[in-house]
Amino acid sequence: MVLFRRQLGDVLRGERMRRGMTLRELSSEARISLGYISEIERGQKEASSELLASLCDALEIPLSSVLREVSDTVAVEEARLVAEAAVERVPVRAGDVVASAA
Repeated sequence: MVLFRRQLGDVLRGERMRRGMTLRELSSEARISLGYISEIERGQKEASSELLASLCDALEIPLSSVLREVSDTVAVEEARLVAEAAVERVPVRAGDVVASAA
């Protein structure tokens, strides 16, 4: 299962690190507790729209960009899961040839 909050946390952490900001700096700029931001980044807490807006303002990135990136990563993960499930359901019949990469 793809967890939106985990993908969101990864994107926010990536943006913070790209900007060379510490959790403490982001916490001060966004006026959100350091511990809560840490939990959001680790996908352990859901962020409200108000918190996301504060984080995005502090990171100087549009909320729409963050949501787009999260949406793209969720879509890729969903496609991967669907492909894996399809492979697991394919029956192997007598006479089928299986190629080896080795």
